[in-house]
Amino acid sequence: MPPGSTFPDEISDTAQLAKTREQFLTAEAVDPNQVRDAILASWWRSRRWNVAADRVDLTYLRDPDLDTPLSRSALPVLRHLREHLDGQPISIILTDPAGLVLTRMDAGRALDAHLDRVNLSPGFSYAEEYVGTNGIGTALEGGRPMHVFGHEHYAENLEDLACAGVPIHHPISGKTVGAVDLTCWRKDADPLLLILAKTTAGQIQQALLTDSGIRELDLLQEYLRTCRRTAGIVFALNNDVVMMNDNARQVLDPAEQSVLLAQAAETLASRTPTASVVVDLPTGVKARMYCRPVRGEGRLAGGVVHVKLSSPARPRAETAAAPRMFMPGLVGSGALWLRGCHQVQAVFDAGEWLAVEGEPGVGKLAVIRAVHQQRRPGVHFAVLDAAAAGRHGWLADARRELLDAGGTLVIQHVDKLSRGRLRTLSRLLEEARAADPQPWVAVTLSQRHDGGEMAGLLRFFPSTVELPPLRHHVEDVQALVPFFLSRLATGGNLACSPEAMQLLVRSSWPGNTEQLFAVLRRIVQHRRSGAILPADLPPECRTVSRRLLSPLEAMERDAIVRSLIDWDGNKIKAAGSLGMSRATIYRKIHEYGIVTPAT
Repeated sequence: MPPGSTFPDEISDTAQLAKTREQFLTAEAVDPNQVRDAILASWWRSRRWNVAADRVDLTYLRDPDLDTPLSRSALPVLRHLREHLDGQPISIILTDPAGLVLTRMDAGRALDAHLDRVNLSPGFSYAEEYVGTNGIGTALEGGRPMHVFGHEHYAENLEDLACAGVPIHHPISGKTVGAVDLTCWRKDADPLLLILAKTTAGQIQQALLTDSGIRELDLLQEYLRTCRRTAGIVFALNNDVVMMNDNARQVLDPAEQSVLLAQAAETLASRTPTASVVVDLPTGVKARMYCRPVRGEGRLAGGVVHVKLSSPARPRAETAAAPRMFMPGLVGSGALWLRGCHQVQAVFDAGEWLAVEGEPGVGKLAVIRAVHQQRRPGVHFAVLDAAAAGRHGWLADARRELLDAGGTLVIQHVDKLSRGRLRTLSRLLEEARAADPQPWVAVTLSQRHDGGEMAGLLRFFPSTVELPPLRHHVEDVQALVPFFLSRLATGGNLACSPEAMQLLVRSSWPGNTEQLFAVLRRIVQHRRSGAILPADLPPECRTVSRRLLSPLEAMERDAIVRSLIDWDGNKIKAAGSLGMSRATIYRKIHEYGIVTPAT
């Protein structure tokens, strides 16, 4: 179908588009003149997301919350449209900004049954990363109205449909708050479908403005007045809108912004908002927030916040050249990661012994070491690995560190101790509590233990802090990579290209930070300067599997990845070279979460 045409009028056009889609899915050369630019770009994104083209099999996410400003404003508009369509087989769908279907209005038994089969119903997300090219996800991904007709869909189960999706933007903040989509059978499609969807989105935005109206305008006006009177950090917020001045964006990094916004929301939500609140930021700087509630039409419309820092903060541009460490040897600003680190810090400051829990490789020892170095630099720090407790002299070393050395002792992998050694260690800990000076003791374990001998040992540790796996703060990979490279590559002449970084961020890292460090260490062995490119990454970086594979599975995964690279992503040729059927290689790609290389 030539670029720019709306819906194909000829059967031959449809047949040509189907052939072009098949060529793309089998990694053959595609004539770009046979498919619209926006659709081809979406196909490429779908391939990089490893979306399945032969099925739509989604996970039910949750019961959609319809008690939101978007739903309250949109539902009357959509019901009015349903009445005027007068029984036409057109499904009217409302989604949230992530593509999660909030509501779907009846369009006739046959069409509704088909939409149920392809999970286009409330509680399922039609984001492009899950379903591939479609009217909802592609409109939200591109931020503009989009129609997708028949074979333009990435998933073959959607080829009998035509859909027109339009993002819904908040009339005051401008941010995307959802999407409206009209879907019908491909044979019933009409160019007016997209125009109707645009008109409906405009009506919803007008209803949003009417509903939020005076309250949010009051918030905006108070925010602007505060900005004119104050040269410092100012932001305003309510449930739907966040406004932040240039000073706040330049001085505060994303982690600091997140902490302040969360505290402000909590303060404003309380029945008696405190005028002044002191907040400890992740960088160690104290911030004093002055929160002023704003009311409109007798109800709370949000609040305006003015922030003063205890010491001048430098703009982020000055520190962007090097990873920012908030404690010695630690980088990262993910909310769950920071929360765990600060919990360890708080327990250390209180002088209580601590158990740190988390998957292997998350950085449990690194966090404890960093807190010790920050709070008690120069004081004795020792580590005992319980995985080596079977060697001669391990218990003697434990006794010496607990009763004579003082300082800080970390006992790693304590959940690997036998029952007998757990009892012996418990007796030593009992003695150490009466020692003078008493050491500060921390133990690490990989999973929660609520009974048996382990429970007897953990009674000495009043607090357990759980550190998150890297996949739960994967945004920190962008800080960890340059930090690790600075340690591994001498001279600072090695950097990571944006293309390689994209693959690293998309990996799920079942081995956590330890696995990331090991990958970079292997890369540095053959690339010591310049830029790390996608070709430098090992096969495991082209997967999004959330489990550690067995050695045999890892060998099979690596063979498939290397074959796909050799054949420029052509799955049929890669399968042939490996002696696999086409169905088998598709199943293995999905099972191992392999991100197929783009041609």
